[in-house]
Amino acid sequence: MASIASHSLIWVKTKTKSQAVAKPPKDNSPITEHLAYLLAQANREINRQLEMRLSKEGVPVEQWRILKVLSDGNGHSMGELADAVLLNHPTLTKMVDRMVSDALVYRVQDPKDRRKVLMFVSDRGKALSKRLNSLAVSQEEHIVESYGDKSTNELKRLLESLIDSSN
Repeated sequence: MASIASHSLIWVKTKTKSQAVAKPPKDNSPITEHLAYLLAQANREINRQLEMRLSKEGVPVEQWRILKVLSDGNGHSMGELADAVLLNHPTLTKMVDRMVSDALVYRVQDPKDRRKVLMFVSDRGKALSKRLNSLAVSQEEHIVESYGDKSTNELKRLLESLIDSSN
């Protein structure tokens, strides 16, 4: 991926050192030089690898995200959960309905607002979440081994900064 990304960098010589400066792709640039494409491609590959690991438990990545968020024990509304797990409401509702049927999560009426429903993880869901989390950690360890600890931490920092600056 670094070789693809390097097409959109130019090297600038300063008095003290050379540094890479990003330049936006031109109108006629290939799609592989666009940041949106590179982020989507990286996301697809990371999710594909994680999906392979989670398939041992028969669970899609989105279900792991739901269990991970609900494992904090605080109870979350569907709106909060949709934002946290990066799913639209209809998709989340279908997935949560299946998880309720599988006794992994349950709904409770919000005592502060009777119009709201809060989602919680069940004991069965907590046990599954624990197994899934160890698979997700092993995926991240694989990335760190392949990419390096320093580079992985820098990538996380840069992505968090990009997300924060977009909001």
